[in-house]
Amino acid sequence: MKAIRRFTVRPLLPEPLRPLSDLARNLRWSWHAETRDLFRSVDPERWARSDGDPVRLLGGVPPARLLELAEDRRFLRRLATAAGDLHDYVSGERWYQAQPSSAGLPAAVAYFSPEFGITAALPQYSGGLGILAGDHLKAASDLGVPLIGVGLLYRHGYFRQTLSRDGWQQEHYPVLDPNELPLTLLKEEDGTAARISLALPAGRRLHARVWLAQVGRVPLLLLDSDVEENDLGERGVTDRLYGGGSEHRLLQEMLLGIGGVRAVRTYCRLTGHAEPEVFHTNEGHAGFLGLERIAELGDLGLDFDAALEAVRAGTVFTTHTPVPAGIDRFDRELVARHFGPDAELPRMDVDRILRLGRETYPGGEPNLFNMAVMGLRLAQRANGVSLLHGQVSRGMFSGLWPGFDPEEVPITSVTNGVHAPTWVAPQVLRLGARQIGAERAEDALSVGGSDRWDSVADIPDQDIWELRRELREQLVLEARRRLRASWRQRGAASAELGWIDGVLDPDVLTIGFARRVPSYKRLTLMLRDRDRLMKLLLHPERPIQIVVAGKAHPADDGGKRLVQELVRFTDDPRVRHRIVFLPDYGMAMAQKLYPGCDIWLNNPLRPLEACGTSGMKAALNGCLNLSVLDGWWDEWFQPDFGWAIPTADGAGTDPDRRDDIEATALYDLLEQRITPRFYERGRAGLPDRWIEMVRQTLTLLGPKVLAGRMVREYVERLYTPAAHAHRTMVPGTARELAGWKQRVRAAWHAVAVDHVETSAATVSAELGTTLALRVRVRLGDLTPDDVEVQAVSGRVDEEDRITDAATVPLKPAGGPDLEGRWVYEGPLSLDRTGPFGYTVRILPAHRLLASGAELGLLEAPSEEAVEGAGVLLR
Repeated sequence: MKAIRRFTVRPLLPEPLRPLSDLARNLRWSWHAETRDLFRSVDPERWARSDGDPVRLLGGVPPARLLELAEDRRFLRRLATAAGDLHDYVSGERWYQAQPSSAGLPAAVAYFSPEFGITAALPQYSGGLGILAGDHLKAASDLGVPLIGVGLLYRHGYFRQTLSRDGWQQEHYPVLDPNELPLTLLKEEDGTAARISLALPAGRRLHARVWLAQVGRVPLLLLDSDVEENDLGERGVTDRLYGGGSEHRLLQEMLLGIGGVRAVRTYCRLTGHAEPEVFHTNEGHAGFLGLERIAELGDLGLDFDAALEAVRAGTVFTTHTPVPAGIDRFDRELVARHFGPDAELPRMDVDRILRLGRETYPGGEPNLFNMAVMGLRLAQRANGVSLLHGQVSRGMFSGLWPGFDPEEVPITSVTNGVHAPTWVAPQVLRLGARQIGAERAEDALSVGGSDRWDSVADIPDQDIWELRRELREQLVLEARRRLRASWRQRGAASAELGWIDGVLDPDVLTIGFARRVPSYKRLTLMLRDRDRLMKLLLHPERPIQIVVAGKAHPADDGGKRLVQELVRFTDDPRVRHRIVFLPDYGMAMAQKLYPGCDIWLNNPLRPLEACGTSGMKAALNGCLNLSVLDGWWDEWFQPDFGWAIPTADGAGTDPDRRDDIEATALYDLLEQRITPRFYERGRAGLPDRWIEMVRQTLTLLGPKVLAGRMVREYVERLYTPAAHAHRTMVPGTARELAGWKQRVRAAWHAVAVDHVETSAATVSAELGTTLALRVRVRLGDLTPDDVEVQAVSGRVDEEDRITDAATVPLKPAGGPDLEGRWVYEGPLSLDRTGPFGYTVRILPAHRLLASGAELGLLEAPSEEAVEGAGVLLR
């Protein structure tokens, strides 16, 4: 018989054990080994059955065991220590609080993301974006950054993955009960649940309650539409992560952005938390938050343009996708239907909203509303997630800043990092603690700040190699356990599975490959030459073994075919002891997988990997990277840390030929350089050169890849300038800037470079020469206070394009002539040898602009204006 309703019956903890509840409800346990050890000691068997989830554990411990623990003085001492440690962690001063008040750090930052990967016990993530968001929150907590996280609570999370007998991916959507998760309901002062609501077309409303996950010091607010006030359709808005059709996604993103701002306001009202001065949009999904903030300011009397400037000043937008196809785009009519007098934000002009998301660049689709374009227009500061990705993003979005070279597009980069206390194996952490002490090791991994971990040099080779083997053996046992469970799900009987006891070998070079399965990540590149791969797997003296995991999106049949192709290869009795596919890749599996691998493989199509943080997590455990030079690896690769797979990414390369070339390069590296180094032995019987690479990876790469480093960069380079701009943009200032922009745009058609001349008599000159540059410009109704006239100079290529440009502002010489033309003058230094060139240009200039490119307006000389200008080309 099936129950008609389900309840979660919580145990009543004896008074001495009450702190266990606080420890379970703060997700710091997910990265704090001592707290997890405490919960494990409550009931080791139940802890294992609960998959390391303290809330589930406490829900199943028999009352007799609780009474026993309540009288166990040794346990109570450990409990008091853990509770005291958590109290000190959440209330004490950390890095952020130690910064000088003169730095003007923001009072609070609101961080919006469609997914958060905090722990496997709170499955609200699908892949790298969510894991990155979770690591961002944890690192902010460790640093003491006053962050408020905002997301949605998905009742089915992301799907669970199993395989059919023939290796086809199957999806399962278990229902999650918030009462069984490490969450508490945000409540009003009268004890009722706090409610957020959005207006929908035809007089309907979308209601949501707010759940709170406490991530160390950081509150994470998760909006949940599965409430009784909603009709069935609205209840399902937060059903699945990245599920449903276009309108479903639009409603999710309206709830995340607009509802999320309302949830933040409610949380701050109820708790006294400081109101955010900075709003950080992690990808375009939450972009509607800017509209809600414009509406708030509109209610205080600001017009749309002035409110837009005020909102932009305090907004940071992070883009994670290197391809236009990865951006959410909605039909304009669909968006228009959900805003305006009969829906949400009724006092806002729908046309103004639609213009924010319009693709106004060449090749753009005028009938689509682009969430990333809106995100960029609503944020004064934007960034990609690695140096290369910043470059790719500037090229991808350069159409929004016509006339500017991609290098000048105002999108910077902050390279992602990973939260080491979450991803470093306890054995690695213990080795570090043995070397420099537990507290210093914890600080080095969480707060970071140093360029090198020199103490790694003092760890004996034998200890490093024994650690690596222990971690490899742990992975082998985990892989066998998961493989057996997978085969049982595929319909195999236990009697058929004896071979699994011989799968993988703790003494064989182990390669890991685990990630989502879009086509550009090339899951099956390793299968390009199957005979050659088999020889590598079965080599008599230098074999390799490979552990693979990954999920294809439920709607991506192409990705599912890739999974099936790989699974069928791993099912081959000849090689199944050397290569395995583990279904249902998630955080719990990843925490065993990264440490246990010797090599982390990544072979995307360059430059389509925005960052690729899995290799960072592996590196922190002493795993070496074997990767295409993409994402973070392009930035930090050194031969000391691993190997770079050569790419064949020329514009004319056929995709099949490219895969052949790069797969061959991969096999060559494994055969000729990697396996010999792993298996060669020095005088002490150890692989000395391999161990040295592990040591260099930990010493030099370890400090770079930390989420603590990443969040400090966000604070210093983006959050703090945004907070300063926010404070400056008071209503009067916002009106001034909006009015100035409107005036400049209206007058810009009359701005022109009329004439350019220099003192150069020839097309060549000596290094160090300074020329006098004289430029005549027309400004129309503008004045020199509204513009900057610049000389731009540098080396030129064969097509006379300036590279590595330097800009120098020119000064007006006197007033306008009778025709209203202004003369600007300045020096031009010939500071580089070889082909050299210059040009001049006019940009809008205002003290409140974050970048000269902000308005996307630029005027350069026409061909007539440069005749006889003495342009130095050769």
